[in-house]
Amino acid sequence: MKITRLGIVCMVAASLIAVGSSAYSQDKKAAGSAHGIVRSGDLKWMPIIKGCELAPVGGDPAAEGTPFVVRFRCTAGTVIPAHWHPTDENLTVLQGTFQVGMGDKYDATKLDTMNPGNFATMPKEMHHYASCMTACVVQVHGAGPFKVNWINPADVIPPDAKPAK
Repeated sequence: MKITRLGIVCMVAASLIAVGSSAYSQDKKAAGSAHGIVRSGDLKWMPIIKGCELAPVGGDPAAEGTPFVVRFRCTAGTVIPAHWHPTDENLTVLQGTFQVGMGDKYDATKLDTMNPGNFATMPKEMHHYASCMTACVVQVHGAGPFKVNWINPADVIPPDAKPAK
């Protein structure tokens, strides 16, 4: 079972590195132009946990001290287990009803509800968790590196996990 947990953590780390690489290459192409527009239909979505995908929007999330923007798209009912980041996280709800709580373990009674247009910031290393009441899209921006450190990796459900019987 330990191999499975380690595998999940490695998968998430590899996904974030891949996101950083693709976002960085997109920025290099746009660097010569006066401005750049990223259309939502052109985003490259990658599954990260069960019910949730990530797409790079701009910058390099893996690079130290450089600005980045990523989006998360999650289905209704998705739970994002307790985790923390080594850098500040700034989150804006673009679509749906998103909920966030602070602590080491998911607790539905301690969630704060956020609607489209709402903004939240979590200082680096703050332990937090989230869920989507409805299908939602949230945008995260900050300065890299953007890494997810799970409090309990066993709580993370891989994107290809079969439903429980």
